[in-house]
Amino acid sequence: MDRPELPLPQLHAFVVLAEERHFGHAAARLGIAQPPLSQQIRRLEDKVGHPLFRREPGRITLTPAGRELLPAAQRALSGLADGLAAARAAGEGRSGCLRIGFAASLALTVLPDLLRRFRDRFPDVHLDIHEMTTAPQLTALRDKTIDAGLLREPPEDDPDLDFATVLDERFVAVLPSGHALAARRTVPVASLADEPFILLPREAGPGLHDRIVGLCTAASHAPHVTQNAVEWQTVCALVEAGLGVSIAPAGIRRVRLKGVAFRALDTPARTRVAVAWRRDDPNPLTARLLETVSAPD
Repeated sequence: MDRPELPLPQLHAFVVLAEERHFGHAAARLGIAQPPLSQQIRRLEDKVGHPLFRREPGRITLTPAGRELLPAAQRALSGLADGLAAARAAGEGRSGCLRIGFAASLALTVLPDLLRRFRDRFPDVHLDIHEMTTAPQLTALRDKTIDAGLLREPPEDDPDLDFATVLDERFVAVLPSGHALAARRTVPVASLADEPFILLPREAGPGLHDRIVGLCTAASHAPHVTQNAVEWQTVCALVEAGLGVSIAPAGIRRVRLKGVAFRALDTPARTRVAVAWRRDDPNPLTARLLETVSAPD
């Protein structure tokens, strides 16, 4: 059975008339003359197949058919208003879901503050957070399984992605607390030449891996990597266990392990933390995240 189409202007006219119970008052509220209002009601009654109002001298009342239709019409108009408001909010980047990838080490530095500021500005946006290293983030962005990423050492040139710097961090030496170099305030990179190294595997973050190796080669030695670990917290745990030393972004100092010492390096080199997004992404929520990144605290 085909369902009759009920144009919204007719439903709106019906609800207003049912609430006012007076053609003149309803027409004034709708901003139209009485004849067009009467025509809207007659068209709606034709679709229903029954009168919706009893016209009596000085007043109108709802018929049983009108009483039955009224709550459904009110729900329909209310649902439409809610839907329009939700659509506007989504179009303006004030609601919806934003999927963000982040490198685990950034949970120790920029991530908490950035998420707090974003939530303060856009409380109705749902944040879907995914922990992943840099290389998987780049893949997820291209595959459109995340909308933005917070990562280290982004590629210099990418045809599909854009990057904006969030933070530049110094590097530190990560040493067992009983190591002889831990007694120094500043550690020369060259002094780590004969040490076993614990590093993130290159495939997890090629840019950062190459930066650390580059620091060592600039000091005339190649790091002797004996252990790999995907997460910096694991790197620190292996250093505490005496399996080697490492070079890490300075934010790793927030990992609190009694057997680990963090010392400044004799190099001004820094590691870049960036937010990444697709160049062709029309999602307004991505733009809101970038606004939050660039906004002063």
